Amino acid sequence: MSVIEFFLELLRDPRSFIISWINQLGPIWAYAPLALILFIETGVVFMPFLPGDSLLFAAGVFCVPGGGLNIVALIAVCAIAAILGDMSNYWIGRKLGEGIIASGKVKALTPERIDKTQQMLDKYGSPAVVLARFFPFIRTFAPFLAGFGHMRFGQFTVFNAIGGTLWVSLFTLLGYYFGGIPFVQDHFEVIIIAIVVISFIPTLVGLIRVRFSKASD
Repeated sequence: MSVIEFFLELLRDPRSFIISWINQLGPIWAYAPLALILFIETGVVFMPFLPGDSLLFAAGVFCVPGGGLNIVALIAVCAIAAILGDMSNYWIGRKLGEGIIASGKVKALTPERIDKTQQMLDKYGSPAVVLARFFPFIRTFAPFLAGFGHMRFGQFTVFNAIGGTLWVSLFTLLGYYFGGIPFVQDHFEVIIIAIVVISFIPTLVGLIRVRFSKASD
């Protein structure tokens, strides 16, 4: 299975992957692949398409009694991974950002996405680091551009910790409290896709606005 096929399957049916991790790695080490995927999504600027929201929701489902995971441990491990990911991305942007943007090799880092993320950072300042967590793609670019723009590291760290903890807590608790409902269980794949689509809508709208704004100038 190629990397692209792996992530497409993970996006379509994260439950099966989490079950296999629990069965093969045990309930303690099953947190490791979850944390790694979240770290890569938030910490590597050219991997913004990973399914963090849906993966957290699905993982929360397995925190009900007998599910194999513990909700407190899940939130703690995944929040730390998300926070460290943003921190890594911040320093990539700070030390290598100019060269990466100039090279044009990171295809996901389009001018529209850079503009949209930069507008958010300019408008909201440091709290944008928290807000960006809830927008796919933008949550990967925000720490990179914060580092590129030399936002103070201490200031960034505070809002990074708040944003990472809130993001992880929200989606895991949604899965924990609602994932066991029979309707959700019966239509799990559809709901996972719906989470992805809904989470992308604000980002898509913002990108369209940026493009139309440029066209009107």
